[in-house]
Amino acid sequence: MNTIATLVQNVSDLDAATTLWRALLDTEPHTTTPYYVGFNVGGLEIGLAPANPAGPAAPGAPVPFAGVEDIEAGVAALLAAGATLAQAPTAVGGGTTIATVTDADGATLGLIHRQA
Repeated sequence: MNTIATLVQNVSDLDAATTLWRALLDTEPHTTTPYYVGFNVGGLEIGLAPANPAGPAAPGAPVPFAGVEDIEAGVAALLAAGATLAQAPTAVGGGTTIATVTDADGATLGLIHRQA
């Protein structure tokens, strides 16, 4: 069974969002880059990412990422279930690959694979 491993909040101002989430979670991020700020909360990765106006998720729209063993198979299963591909599997560093799809209501859902 896949589980939600990561929740990414798309934001218009990464610095302001980081300040707010630090206060909300009462902890410092483990990763701070211009393209991603990550917090670990009880084993759940909560990430902040600059929203891309041309991308699948607008500012304010959180994207849940299910952890999967085989990202290609996961994407294929979601497409067969009626989703539309938003972002093909993409290596994002550190042995991590992500992909996103859009459901019939326009919500973005993600898959994430982290190499052990």
